[in-house]
Amino acid sequence: MAADDPVWANRTGPFWDGVNGRAPVPAAASALGFEFLGADAESSTIELAFTAGAAFTTPFGTVLGGFLAAMLYDTVGPALLAILEPHEFQSTAEFSCRFFRAVRPGRLLAAGRVVHRDGDLAHVQAELRNPDGVRVADATAVCLVIPLGQVAV
Repeated sequence: MAADDPVWANRTGPFWDGVNGRAPVPAAASALGFEFLGADAESSTIELAFTAGAAFTTPFGTVLGGFLAAMLYDTVGPALLAILEPHEFQSTAEFSCRFFRAVRPGRLLAAGRVVHRDGDLAHVQAELRNPDGVRVADATAVCLVIPLGQVAV
């Protein structure tokens, strides 16, 4: 479902306010070329896209793994944020990333999903695919659901 779908258009909170244009998208996500494609509350999934620019490359012309990890990090968080209440936020407690193949600059598709949530603890997965649909990296995370007012600055 797209952000303008009535299911999502009326949602509020830090994530949905950014997606729906009521607040700016965080600078880090913007720098990664963050694009919201859709979400499905029933399956706790989210679809995003990122744009890896030439500034993200190694001397060999491939995208530095740290930028791919940042894109995955910016997928696991929003996957959880998309299903939280407006007064809730998330804090990543553990993050692990795997790389499968080199990536050239350009658009990458990301998919994230909340695998399991038990109270304030959530296990989340994400993957990145190149424009041909080939998986290039994936990640898992353990996140804590926290009150929005407890976000550390």
